[in-house]
Amino acid sequence: MAVEHKDMANAIRALSMDAVEQAKSGHVGLPLGMADVATVLWTHYLKHDPRDPFWPDRDRFVLSAGHGSMLIYSLLHLTGYESVTRDAIRNFRQVGQKTPGHPENFVTPGVETTTGPLGQGIATAVGMAMAERHLNARFGDDLVDHKTWVIAGDGCLMEGVSQEAITLAGHLKLNKLIVLFDDNSVTIDGSTDLSDGTDQLKRFEAAGWATKAIDGHKTREIYGALEWAQRQDKPAMIACKTIIGYGAPTIAGTGKAHGGPYGADEIAGIRKNIGWSHEPFVVPEDIEHAWKREGAHAAHLHDEWKARHDASKLKDEFDKALAGELGDIAAVVKAHKKAVVDGGEDKATRQWSGAVLEELTKAIPEMVGGSADLSGSNNTKTKATEPMTPDNWAGRYVHYGVREHGMAAAMNGMALHKGIIPYSGTFLVFADYSRAAIRLGALMGERVIHVMTHDSIGLGEDGPTHQPVEHVASLRAMPNMHVFRPADGVETAECWELALKNADGPSTIALTRQKVKSVRKTHTDENLSAKGAYVLSPAKADEKLVLIATGSEVEIAVAAQAELESKGIGARVVSMPCMELFEAQPASYQRETLGGDLPKIAVEAGVRFGWDRWIGFDGGFVGMDSFGASAPYKDLYMKFGITSEAVVVLAEKLA
Repeated sequence: MAVEHKDMANAIRALSMDAVEQAKSGHVGLPLGMADVATVLWTHYLKHDPRDPFWPDRDRFVLSAGHGSMLIYSLLHLTGYESVTRDAIRNFRQVGQKTPGHPENFVTPGVETTTGPLGQGIATAVGMAMAERHLNARFGDDLVDHKTWVIAGDGCLMEGVSQEAITLAGHLKLNKLIVLFDDNSVTIDGSTDLSDGTDQLKRFEAAGWATKAIDGHKTREIYGALEWAQRQDKPAMIACKTIIGYGAPTIAGTGKAHGGPYGADEIAGIRKNIGWSHEPFVVPEDIEHAWKREGAHAAHLHDEWKARHDASKLKDEFDKALAGELGDIAAVVKAHKKAVVDGGEDKATRQWSGAVLEELTKAIPEMVGGSADLSGSNNTKTKATEPMTPDNWAGRYVHYGVREHGMAAAMNGMALHKGIIPYSGTFLVFADYSRAAIRLGALMGERVIHVMTHDSIGLGEDGPTHQPVEHVASLRAMPNMHVFRPADGVETAECWELALKNADGPSTIALTRQKVKSVRKTHTDENLSAKGAYVLSPAKADEKLVLIATGSEVEIAVAAQAELESKGIGARVVSMPCMELFEAQPASYQRETLGGDLPKIAVEAGVRFGWDRWIGFDGGFVGMDSFGASAPYKDLYMKFGITSEAVVVLAEKLA
C-alpha cells in the first residue's frame, strides 16, 4: 500500500511536536502549518542529496522563520542526512546536540545559514541567489545551475530588512529565488491585523516579483505553484495560506500556537485530529522508507553533475574559487607597499584602500565588491569590477542602493554560498543599520569584509549624526570580528591582506575621510600589522612612557613623541591597527611591545571603552567622551582636544 502525502507530512508534524514537548520549549506552530508545503518541496523539487550536504550545485533551502527549526531538523532526518539522528531530535535544544533552538549552519550540516533573527534569512538568501547567478555566468550551466528556496513568515516580512532584500532581488530579476510565505496571519500577540495590514502579494509585485496565492494544505495547489514558480523570469513569491498549529484542538490558528510546549492534552488532540496513533518519536517503517526514497530523488542529478565537473576544463578554477583560495596575495601587497613608500604621498586611508583594491581585485577574481550608494566616498569600485546587473551577471560590483542592512545580509549569503569573497562599503556610523547581519556573519564565521569609511570626527562638517565615536569600540566588542583601523597607505594594504586571509570570520576596515601623513617611511616585506600592534617608533631619549594610537591619530602620537623627546622625555610609539590580533599574541609579545610597566597613553578619536585593558585604569587617554559637532575637521580636533599638544601635557603628568 502506497504511503500517502498526508502520512509523510504528518511524520514532520509528529517529530516536531514530540521534540518540542520533550524539551518543554520551542516553536511547533510553523512545522505543523508548513508540513504539507515542505513535504512537496523536499521530496519532488528541492535539488539536494543527503549523501553530500555540501554538493556545490545543490539548491539552497533557507528557513528564514528560524524559530520553526524542528521543521528543518525533521526534514533532514527523514530524508536521510546523517547530521540529524532520531536521538538528536529527542534531545532538541540540549547541550552538544545538532538540533539547537534555532538553525545553526556551523552546527548542523544541511542547514545553509543561521537564522532566528527574523528577516535575516530572506535577506541572506538574496545573496545566495546573487552568487548563483554570478558563478553561473563565470562557469556555465554545467557546473552552476540551482535555485534558492526560502520559507518566510509574517514576522520576517514585517522586519525592515525584508523590504531592502525583496526590492534588491526584484531589481536584479533573481529568477532562481523562490519565497514560500507561511501566510498564517498570526504573530505571538495574536492576529496580524493587530499590527499590520499589508497586502504582501501587492507589495512583492510592486518590487518586481511574480506572485501567487494558494491553500498551503492542498497538495495539488502546492505542486502547481512550485511548477509555476520555476518558470518565472523574475523572483517568485507563493503565499501559502496555512493554519499555524495545524491540528491543535483549541489553539490552532491563534497566537498561542506560535511557540512553547502545547501540553499533553493538546498534543493528544493533534494526534487524534491528524490520524497519527503512534508513540512519541516513532515513525512507521513504511513512512520512513518513503521519506528516504523520495529524499534521494535528486541523487542522480548529483551523480550527473559530478561527471560533468570531473570532465570540465574549468574544474580546477571552479574548485579553487569554491575553496576560497587567494593565491600569492602577499606578493601583490608587498609590491604595492613599496610603491606607496616610494611615492611618499599623503592621502586619506579610504583612498589608500581604493588603491590597494585596484591591485587585489585584479589578482583575485572571486572578490565581489559594492557600496550602499557611496561608491565614490568608499572607494570600493575598481577598474576590474564592472557592475553586476541582470544583463551582466559576470560583473563584480553591486550597486546596493541605500540598503546597508540588506547589503550586509546579502554578503553573508554570498560568503555562505561559496565561490565569492564579498566586500562592500558604507560610512562607519551606519554600521548601526547593518549590525544584526554583521553579528550573524561573525557568529557563522564567514569571510565578509565591511569597508567603513568616514571613521571619526575627522569627517568634519556633516556633524555628530555622521561622526562615529562609539562604533569602533562596539564592533571590537563583537566576538569573532577583526576591526582594522590603519594609519596610512602601508598599513591599509597590510590590513587588506589580513582581512582577506581571515577565512573564519568577518572584518571591518575603518578608514578616514581626511588625509593622513605617512608614518611608515621605509619598506618592509614583513606585514607588521599581522600581530595587531607593533613598535612604530622607538624612544630615543630615556624611555618614560608609551604612546599607543590607531588610524589617523598615529601621526598625532608621532608628533607628540618628537615634542617629548625635545624635552628629554623618551616615548615609544606603538601603532595598534587591530586589537583582536594583538589580543591573540603571547603575553610576552604584548608586554614587550607595550613597554612592560611603563605608563601608557592611548590616542584615538573615539570613546575610551576597551582601551583600559592595554593602558590600565590609571593610563592616559586622548580621545572622545561625547558626540561630535559640525565644523571643519581640524577645528574639531582642536575643540575636542585630540592634539599632539594634549598628548604632551598628559605625558608630562604621567612620566
